Amino acid sequence: MVDLRQQILRTDVAGMPLEWINYRDAVRLHFLDQIAYTCGSVLYCLHGGINAHTHQRSSVQVNSIIATYGDSRALAKMRAKHIPPLNNPALFQRDNHLCLYCGQQFKYRMLSRDHVRPVSQNGPDHWNNVVTACVRCNHHKAGRTPEAAGLELLAIPYTPTHAEYIFLQGRHILADQMAFLRAHFPRSSPLRDRLTN
Repeated sequence: MVDLRQQILRTDVAGMPLEWINYRDAVRLHFLDQIAYTCGSVLYCLHGGINAHTHQRSSVQVNSIIATYGDSRALAKMRAKHIPPLNNPALFQRDNHLCLYCGQQFKYRMLSRDHVRPVSQNGPDHWNNVVTACVRCNHHKAGRTPEAAGLELLAIPYTPTHAEYIFLQGRHILADQMAFLRAHFPRSSPLRDRLTN
């Protein structure tokens, strides 16, 4: 049984990851002649109606990775200055669902966003100042710095690159998509180490 919820990785012509799309968007891009090339495994082979003139049935194959036409220079400039939007699902995924104070892994509902330098002390709501914390550690820390609360930060928070953010947004990422994204991570990326283990 084909799972039509599987995400397709869309890139620009240069191969830079752009976003996750569904099979409907991929088919639409195909029929608009916006696909430059495909790679990865074939996820779907969708069949349409029969052409009245040629008597042939239309079909389209949807690969796990599709590259689309567009002005990649403008996208590269945008990505160079772009800071991905901060949200809890991506933050928790960045930190591997670990509380960065006690080091334990938790389910989503038991996690919270903690500001290393508290908002009450003018700490920004920015990737470089937030970490995943379990509810218990976050309540214990309250409006204090980790040092003042007697807590040790287990990792340094960082802003993910565009490719890392695309990875963080993915659900059920296939092996070929994972390898493609990983090739775009910086060598120093903490995610690179996590994906090889």
